[in-house]
Amino acid sequence: MCSHGRNVLYTPWGNGSKLRIVRGPVLGLRIKIGAILALTTILGTATHLLLAGQAVKPQQPAIPVRYTDVRKEAGITFLQDATQTEEKYYLETMGTGVAWLDYDQDGLMDLFFVQSAATDIYKPPHPLRSALYHNNGDGTFTDVTEKAGVGGEGHYGQGVAVGDYDNDGFPDLYVTGYGRAILYHNNGNGTFTDVTAKAGVADEGGWSTSAGWFDYDKDGWLDLVVTNYIEWSPKNNIWCGEHRPGYRSYCHPGNYKGQKTKLYHNNHDGTFTDVTEKAGFKLSGWTLDLGHADANNDGWDDLYIACDFGTDHFFVNNGDGTFTDKTESAIGFDTKKGMNVDWGDYDNDGLLDIYVTNITDDYMREGNFLWHNNGNLTFTDLARETGTHDTGWGWGAKFFDYDNDGWLDLYVVNGWVSAGKDSYVPDIFAMVTKPGIDFADARNWPPMGDKSLSGYQKKKLFHNEHGTGFKDEAGRHGVASTRDGRGVAVADFDNDGRMDLFVANANSEPYLYHNTETTKNHWAQFLLEGTKSNRSAVGAQVRVTAGGRTLLSFVNGGNGFGAQSTSRVHFGLGASSAIDRVEIRWPSGLKQVVEKLSADRIYKIQEGKTKTEVLEARR
Repeated sequence: MCSHGRNVLYTPWGNGSKLRIVRGPVLGLRIKIGAILALTTILGTATHLLLAGQAVKPQQPAIPVRYTDVRKEAGITFLQDATQTEEKYYLETMGTGVAWLDYDQDGLMDLFFVQSAATDIYKPPHPLRSALYHNNGDGTFTDVTEKAGVGGEGHYGQGVAVGDYDNDGFPDLYVTGYGRAILYHNNGNGTFTDVTAKAGVADEGGWSTSAGWFDYDKDGWLDLVVTNYIEWSPKNNIWCGEHRPGYRSYCHPGNYKGQKTKLYHNNHDGTFTDVTEKAGFKLSGWTLDLGHADANNDGWDDLYIACDFGTDHFFVNNGDGTFTDKTESAIGFDTKKGMNVDWGDYDNDGLLDIYVTNITDDYMREGNFLWHNNGNLTFTDLARETGTHDTGWGWGAKFFDYDNDGWLDLYVVNGWVSAGKDSYVPDIFAMVTKPGIDFADARNWPPMGDKSLSGYQKKKLFHNEHGTGFKDEAGRHGVASTRDGRGVAVADFDNDGRMDLFVANANSEPYLYHNTETTKNHWAQFLLEGTKSNRSAVGAQVRVTAGGRTLLSFVNGGNGFGAQSTSRVHFGLGASSAIDRVEIRWPSGLKQVVEKLSADRIYKIQEGKTKTEVLEARR
């Protein structure tokens, strides 16, 4: 598990899982005692597969609806097919990611879907593939997968990160997954080439979950960090013990050996070098997501890594090619199941905060983290105080300003396995109340069949109440789906200044939520291009001053579970129709200021250039 060498309390499980109990920096001792501890451990850490309640019908959104699912009208036919089997492979439940990228540089955001398609190990009934959809500019998309060469047939994918690793002006794709990852080089002519072997980033033999691009040493080239989960193969205890068909629930990850998070340094020649140990990363597995940002505004991007079955970790960038694990002093050690990481300045205090999803259900009351940045490399969890604590079995989550009022809102998806109407929880309770049961032995588990596990959970769209808290408006705005959500990606796909949502769902069709908000609030977007910095400008901070307040955002290279949002930096400006000042802090260290801009525009700004190009205005 994500180890830190601190005090541990061993759980009674045969797989040797550990529950860590260590004091945090602000909130005191994170500890569960007595029967609560035992029950939480039994029903949480050992199973990771229970259901809270029965299936529920989707809530009908109230009027006015700010979001409309336009997937069918847009011509998107992609289906995430988990090829779920009677064997109950744990991998089948993990779902898939999605990314927005302008792969042909025509000014419109295109869509790439990751297919968690079974390899020949699972003998699928039909071939499955990932998919790239070209944005036609009229509200429709065209499947260009075959021409582009990014289908990845036979690859069991999970997440995706977008970054121009060779600084040629065209974004490339890194697709994580089971067995190996794939690096697709964008050839600039609508096609991609698999350059994984040459680049040295295949991550073979493992199970990579999420990835992110960022220039950790500020040499002008994007480096790559990859989170890995567990060592899992047909030759490596794939059944978690002796298997009887029909009598195995989804495997508990604790039965497997964890894998390390890896950091690959860009060699500037199309190849990468594994510098994980040199950089100071010592994580032994179960990592699901990562997020990079500059926590203390010193110009160097730091890392937050979310760990399933182990404490999350916070690494400070030392500015010399190394990182220091500051987990204990920054956030404290926890026992939760970190699933998603996203950074954003939700209270507009000039410091980037962190949102991490966990599991919260009737049997496992973990709760999410909303880490408020204290400005001194410590964070305080304010999830309960802000109303963002409970989102069920949480997966992807993203900060964004959906109503352009100048305050970052938050969308969170959830749900594990939504199948039949019956719950698997009573079966688990019946099992755990029997004395002498070895839960690591597959023969002792009851048949799962078509029962649901933490399924049919409503999604959450938290509206930011001016930094004081959040209010769930998902039902009112038409995004309270009960499908099993996974990756969330945000972009303004029609360039109208309103941020749209794309949600990847496990074993189902995705959602393309078009923002139909009718508010008169203003906005601005910035597409940055580095010259001395990496060309994608990943890591650049943007501060916009308008209407007497200053807002902060940045260019991120892959924050969020298995997904990537737009590379443009978006600001809601509220009633302000003009921008007084824009300050860009480039990764190179250059501070660039642009003054007196009109709102409701998409601007392109090059590093060190005085000219500001208007790409698009409100239609």
